[in-house]
Parts: sequence; C-alpha cells; structure tokens
Amino acid sequence: MSSDIRALTDKIIAFRDERDWKQFHNAKDTSLSLLLEASELLELFQWKQGAEIEETVSQKKEDIANELADVLYWTLLMARDLDIDIAKALELKLAANERKYPRDKARGTSKKYTEL
Repeated sequence: MSSDIRALTDKIIAFRDERDWKQFHNAKDTSLSLLLEASELLELFQWKQGAEIEETVSQKKEDIANELADVLYWTLLMARDLDIDIAKALELKLAANERKYPRDKARGTSKKYTEL
C-alpha cells in the first residue's frame, strides 16, 4: 500500500476509534454508507444536462470535493476493515481493464467490452 493511502487510512481509523464507532462498521453498513455518499455525489448532477453539468462543476466544486472525500473515506475504511490492499486492488483492476478494453478497439467508443 502506498504511504499516502496508508497515512489517509490511519487518519480515518484514528477518527473512528476516538469515537468508538468500529462497533457500527460491519461490511454491510460500511458498504451502505459508501453507496449513500456516492448517491449524494450523483444528486448534485441530477436532472442536469449539457451546460448545466458544467455550471454545477464550476459552482459546486467544494460540494463535489466533499462528496468525493466521503466516498474515499468509506472506501479506505472498508478496505482496511476487510484487509484489502486497495492500491494493489486498483492496480490489478486497471490491468484487467487494459485486457478487456484494448486501446485499438476501445479508443473513442463507450461500448462495453462485450461489444468491442
């Protein structure tokens, strides 16, 4: 695990442990919290089209950053609690995606790998 990710995770664990919240952080509830925070991020863009999306990005950058931070918080917490090296998992996932989406077939298209 990279030192930056480890340092962030250590801060999250310290924050949680200072409040005795580990007792509430089972895999189901942690994954629910992750989903809820991702939904709050999505809510910022709900019903927006075209220029409205760019306007939201411009005007609500801090709100977007806060929701992304919440998503990262729960991701790092869950990875730690489940003993998953998230940096390694991401590297493996990127390698798998490189195989599923070869550059020459996937470039410039939004098709799923099963359609390439």
